[in-house]
Amino acid sequence: MRRGSVSGNRLSMSAKATIRISILLAGAAVATNARAECNRALLKKITDTYVKAQTDGKASLLPLAKGASYAENDKIMDIGKGVLAGPLKVDFTRNFHDTTQCATFTELVAATDPHPYVIHTRIEATKAGKISKMESVVTDAGDWMFGAAEHLAVTRVEAWDEISKDKRDTRAVIKAAADAYLDNWGEPTLPVPHGTPCARLEGRLNTGARNPQGNSCDMGAFPQKLKVGHRRYVIDETIGAVSIFHNFPWLDAGIPVDPGTPASQTFRVEGGKNRYIHEVTVCTTPQCGRGR
Repeated sequence: MRRGSVSGNRLSMSAKATIRISILLAGAAVATNARAECNRALLKKITDTYVKAQTDGKASLLPLAKGASYAENDKIMDIGKGVLAGPLKVDFTRNFHDTTQCATFTELVAATDPHPYVIHTRIEATKAGKISKMESVVTDAGDWMFGAAEHLAVTRVEAWDEISKDKRDTRAVIKAAADAYLDNWGEPTLPVPHGTPCARLEGRLNTGARNPQGNSCDMGAFPQKLKVGHRRYVIDETIGAVSIFHNFPWLDAGIPVDPGTPASQTFRVEGGKNRYIHEVTVCTTPQCGRGR
């Protein structure tokens, strides 16, 4: 193909520069809009509204997108007929805000309510701030190691503060530390990056009480190798936190080993190592039939 003349078909250097600047400005505007549509302020508004809705027992307060889904302990249901159907005396909440996925996580403890609960809730949102998916692991009396008062006493004094930018781990590092903990259930020889100290809050059981300055997060081997599937994440780099919703195999003796029972693990990761681990797990029979 014949090329045109330099003067006729090629842009001048100044014209090219103008176009490049225009493209860069347009790209910056798009990026800014994307961040504005799913930034921490937007996600914080969602978690604040969720806590208010649960406190008042008014699911109607939630900004649900058309076709939004709600699941409670892995069961799809009408959002107005689950735990949100009635008010709860909420004693404590902790929230993660994942701007990359436009998702949130809330740990909610209602220890002084007439019906005590510890609830973990994961929310996916649209960039317009509407809830597209919401799922909760709802635990109460009879669930694994349940004890809302004991859970509250520990979680409210733990340090999950914002980490300075120069010390924050990447999303990949935070996720890898948490995944290693669950992967170890299936292959006990796999190393897990636990820090010192590291403490687990499993229902009412605080392993850190036995060894507050050491690592008490190691699980030890299960009677059989467990494959932990159906993992759903919320990662918040600002506080080094990750929530993993999953199915806990084997633990609940009242159901088949696989896929297991609804569970949630949350991790505080500092310098690539686990510092705190929280677990809530649902049981179909009291204490999952394990007599604890």
